[in-house]
Amino acid sequence: MSTHASDPLAALGSLPGVADSVDSVRKAVDRVYGHRVMRRRSNEITSEAALRGARGSAALSGADWALEEVRRRTDFSGDAEARTVGAALRLSAEAGQLLSIWRQSPLRVLARLHLVAAGESGRSGGEVDSVGRPRQAGETVDEPLIEAPLPDPAEVAGRLDGLSELIIAGGTAPALVTAAVVHGELLALRPFTSYNGLIARAAERIVLIGSGLDPKSICPAEVGHAEQGRAAYVAAFEGYLSGTPEGMAAWIAHCGRAVELGVRESTAVCEALQRGAA
Repeated sequence: MSTHASDPLAALGSLPGVADSVDSVRKAVDRVYGHRVMRRRSNEITSEAALRGARGSAALSGADWALEEVRRRTDFSGDAEARTVGAALRLSAEAGQLLSIWRQSPLRVLARLHLVAAGESGRSGGEVDSVGRPRQAGETVDEPLIEAPLPDPAEVAGRLDGLSELIIAGGTAPALVTAAVVHGELLALRPFTSYNGLIARAAERIVLIGSGLDPKSICPAEVGHAEQGRAAYVAAFEGYLSGTPEGMAAWIAHCGRAVELGVRESTAVCEALQRGAA
């Protein structure tokens, strides 16, 4: 009991079904890391996972482009969908560069992620005053998928501080649990005026990489979130918002399934490369 009081995320690891999800994810990740292609061409798998993860995250935010269109396109400054895809690609590329800062200053990383997502168009357009900082009273939030009530800025600040303290303190909770909580809390708070969903999923990826579960970033959970569908994503997130043991367990399980589907995607990439080399 005292351990859970000092490490509240550890308590979530003991919820019904969570240990099974954690174990299933760990076994799936171990299998893809053991693939023979990973011994020779892991950088290619990492690059492809970043691209596919960005495509999946953008799809959840309303820009459901074909993978080859994302791969082909070089200009993302056009309409709202193009800007969303561009933001997702930039975040996917940036996530792995922020691991050491994340462990010391998660809030600084979140601010950086918003700057990266907004890109040049955000910094030179109407968003410039709101980029890279939590939203203030009276500012609106553009988040097409999540319609839950918005916490006010004071609540956002307090909960962000609490989340930051948990991350800095570390603990014994499995990586999947921590990643799911970071993801869910950022979706709940929507601390920025834009790109909150993309940032929440990028932060989930940072936790999975930095924890050592997926150090080469080859298990794109964003792919799995997209594959399960927007309706399932929102329904699972409502479980997180409920704060009930059942709801929290369902959200963690949903995130675990997303990682497993990301593993399946990268396994398919490994198999394709292996066939090509044969």
